[in-house]
This record gives sequence, structure tokens and C-alpha cells, in this order.
Amino acid sequence: MREEGSERKPLSAAELFDGLGIAYERAFGRLPEQLAAVDWLTDRLGAGARVLDVGSGTGRPVADRLVRAGCAVTGIDVSGEMVGLARAQVPGARFEQVDVRDYDAAPGSFDAVCAFFPLLMMSRAEAVASLERMAGWVAPGGYLVTATVPADVDGVEIEWMGRPVRVSSFPVEEYVRTLREDCGLDVLRHEVSVFRPNDEHAAPEEHLFCFARRVEPV
Repeated sequence: MREEGSERKPLSAAELFDGLGIAYERAFGRLPEQLAAVDWLTDRLGAGARVLDVGSGTGRPVADRLVRAGCAVTGIDVSGEMVGLARAQVPGARFEQVDVRDYDAAPGSFDAVCAFFPLLMMSRAEAVASLERMAGWVAPGGYLVTATVPADVDGVEIEWMGRPVRVSSFPVEEYVRTLREDCGLDVLRHEVSVFRPNDEHAAPEEHLFCFARRVEPV
């Protein structure tokens, strides 16, 4: 994330990604740590595992990689443009246009939930509530794998990929604490890396990947 002054009105997440379309995949579709995180997950899931991909974007690489590993994948995204691209590119998964804050699923509905960068354009309170909701959808023994851009910011206006947006996030320690204490998950590990997107308007970003598990009842 790169903070810059801008007189333009910040875009909503739907507006941003409707406008970016396939350009987002070109910029972020080959993120090595994300690919490794999906492979880490599929190595631990059985055939037919139910996986929810939150902020599924164009469907590639996450939903596509999960389908190829034999998972039953549901993807959700706020952008109609992204959902249309995902349905065309990954016909083996099911995609819905819905905000994670409005998505309805029964507790323990999924063997795993992936959430790669979908919370950054929410307030901090909304992001925490969304993490708690996602954790509740994970079946006992299942996994929540997430990624964010760690930063101590709340409602800050920046320019990202040449567009004005408002973002919030957490420092690394606070994000991990949220998963452990607020979401009740066992954080198996977390790691920070830096990625340079394949786009002239996007600056290098620090990324935090967290691998967590819902403990099975004794």
C-alpha cells in the first residue's frame, strides 16, 4: 500500500475491482507466497474438501488451483466483473457476487476458508467481525488461511494501482492476536514477505500470510 494525496473520491471495493478486471490478475496472479499457501492447504485436505474462497477475484490462481486439487470450491466476491471472469475461467467452481459481511453460511460449513487480501477496504471493526465470521464457517479440524498487507492504519486514503481507495489494516502482532483471541483459532505459523506487482502503477507491498486451524473439540 502506498499513501498519496488525492482529491478524487475513494472507490468502493466493488467499483475498484469492476474497473480493474483482468488487470488485477496480470498484476497479482503469480504471487509465489500465495501459490505456496494454497499448496500448503491442499496438502492437508482430502478429495472433495469444501473450500470457501473469500474475495475470489478472477478465480485465478486460488480457486483454479483448489479445483485442480480436487476441492469443492465456492468463491465469493463483491465485484460483478470479477465474478463473471471467474465463472468463465474456472467453470469447476461455483461463484457468487456477495460481500463477506453479507454472506450466509452455517457454522462449520467448510473444511477450509481462504481469504487473500479481501478485508483491506473495510474498517478495522468490520475486518475483525469478518474474520470472526469466517472462522465460524470452518469445521473443527479445518483451516483458515489468510493474507493481508500489515500496517497500522485505519481509514487512510491512498492511491493503489492508480486509483483512490480508503484502507485499514493491522500490525502483524495485532492481526495474529485477532486470529488467536477473537477468532479462537490455533495460529500454526505466520510469515511476512515483499511482493512487487506486475504493474507500473503498483508499488511493492509487504504481505502477511497466516495459517490457522480450528481446534477439534476434546
